[in-house]
Amino acid sequence: MEINQVKAFLEVARNLSFTEAADALSLTQPAVSVKIKNLESELKTPLFYRLGRKIQLTEVGVFLYEEGHRLVETENQLLAKIEEIKKGKFGHLKIGCTAAIASEWLPEIIFKYRQQYPGITTQYIVFESAEFLYRALTSSEIDVGISDIDCSEFEEVSASAIATIDYRLLVASNHVLVKKNWWSLQELKKEPWVMLPAGSPSRLVFESRLHELGLTLNDFPLVEIVETSALMRTFITQGNYLGFASNLEFTTECQSGRLTAIPLQEFALSSNIFVLLPRRLNQSAIAQKERQTARRSSNPVQKFVALLENQQAEVQLDQPKPTRWRSPSLVLRPTPQRPETLNLSIGIQNSTITTVTAGLIIQHLGLLEHFLPKTGRYSSTQYQTRWRDYSTGAPIVQGLHSGELDIGILGDYPLLLSAVQQGATKQTRLVSFVSTNPDGSCNAVIVPNESKIQSIEDLRGRTIAVPFSSSAHGMVMRSLNFANILTEVKLAALENSDIAHPFGSPTVVDGYAHFAPFHDIAYNQGKFRYLQGNNPSILPAFYGVVVSASLAEQHPEIAIAYLRALSAAQYWYATTPSALSLISQWSNLDSEIISRILSTNYHKNQPERFFSEVTIRPDWIEGHIAQLSLIPGNESLKTINLDRWIQPEFLQKVQS
Repeated sequence: MEINQVKAFLEVARNLSFTEAADALSLTQPAVSVKIKNLESELKTPLFYRLGRKIQLTEVGVFLYEEGHRLVETENQLLAKIEEIKKGKFGHLKIGCTAAIASEWLPEIIFKYRQQYPGITTQYIVFESAEFLYRALTSSEIDVGISDIDCSEFEEVSASAIATIDYRLLVASNHVLVKKNWWSLQELKKEPWVMLPAGSPSRLVFESRLHELGLTLNDFPLVEIVETSALMRTFITQGNYLGFASNLEFTTECQSGRLTAIPLQEFALSSNIFVLLPRRLNQSAIAQKERQTARRSSNPVQKFVALLENQQAEVQLDQPKPTRWRSPSLVLRPTPQRPETLNLSIGIQNSTITTVTAGLIIQHLGLLEHFLPKTGRYSSTQYQTRWRDYSTGAPIVQGLHSGELDIGILGDYPLLLSAVQQGATKQTRLVSFVSTNPDGSCNAVIVPNESKIQSIEDLRGRTIAVPFSSSAHGMVMRSLNFANILTEVKLAALENSDIAHPFGSPTVVDGYAHFAPFHDIAYNQGKFRYLQGNNPSILPAFYGVVVSASLAEQHPEIAIAYLRALSAAQYWYATTPSALSLISQWSNLDSEIISRILSTNYHKNQPERFFSEVTIRPDWIEGHIAQLSLIPGNESLKTINLDRWIQPEFLQKVQS
């Protein structure tokens, strides 16, 4: 029995006329007659008595007339429901996730989703490991996955960062470690630890980071493996074990005060939470064009992804561009038996606060180890990184020219000296700035309080000590040259200066020219004052990253990795409240001096300080060359080929 046959019957029964029914149905009378005849044949009973030209309903016909309307109404309801489903009002969505995401992050998302699409039923399944989640997605047991482990290396799955997750140390609130609000894994290797089984997301994250740092779980001799989070909590609270977990785990215990979460130095940045989709779906159903109309689509997965993307956009509104840890892949590859060793030597200036993001922070947070390439032609590479810390830029320039250094952090004048090619010296490439001082005030001349010297002109016939080939050296030469007294002032080499002794060994001089923070420290000690004066020759000051030409040409991925680490260090410095106190501990400098010297963003009303800035300013470089090349001994600066030396494409890859 077909619904169209029932409709024809009902119309004939209502009119008791085939002709009128045919007109109402926009059919011919023979067509209506055929439908009724076929219906009677299928039911094996007549529906009408035919009395001449008139017809009457049989007993079965009366019953069908009374009940048949329900069939038509049911059809209408079904068709309407189908249209609603096509418009996305109904459907079913199966979501897979790991335990941490299921307990804290996902419920709010599901709530919002159901509020927006009440007709779409949702179900989420919790998996013990990221591997089980991956298998469920590729076997179509679930429609979409949410994971804190990256699966994008597998061809069957696409992974898009959709939110953030942080990892930290967990201890009982009465544990002795609570006295300190920041710890390093190196300090905790001999402590008892409790871990979830291999394959659990937090365990994968922990072991992946150890692998980057050249460690394994075997370097932690007291490790207890437990099967559940409840057991882990018991070991932490009753046995004073150390735990490692994300901020999505043990939140109730932390809020109640039973557990305390402490940041770990090696996990200083947030990681990503990923939305996982079958690759075929990502390539078709949520292609860029369709993503823009996902809300109007009938696909529950598309609507779910659109909701996640909108929430991510709201969270990142008016926030600095974040730098994240790369989340570990599902498979932690073992180190090949005969790995290739690549030696990397980096010259830094940790005592120069203006460059702490390029050396000190990267070192302490282990950022470079995290961003160094480990796939492709580097899949069998082991890195031997040597950090060489100098108080000034001169030995860094020498190291770059001799080939002893691959990367150097330098202030403006030594930066230019590194670009000058002399004989067989190795070439360099400028790939990024580190910090800038737009008003050029962070190099200064300082004299004893009792000195009668008041201005640059008063230095005529005097002796000034300065670190040769430093940014302060460039500044004082330009200032003296502008005052036409360059040949009448003796410049003595200032050597062996450090934080404790800003002006090095005792030297009989009339004053000192130095860069931040050395003149700041000397001034704060109360024995010196700044030499005042309006000097039109002052140019913006800057520090930058130069790499050897061989590194730039043969291993550009490593130069990019270093710049990623620099970007991460600057983001950490800008967004971490405890950054100043930690840098103070690491550098033995007062945090007030640090904050006064280095800011995160440029403000016109904050003179005499540097700002974290990576964008290269060729016009500033040209200004320095124009003034310095007029000074005897610096004529070679004119030979610098800026188009070849400055290579901003490395930075562009990091920022893209």
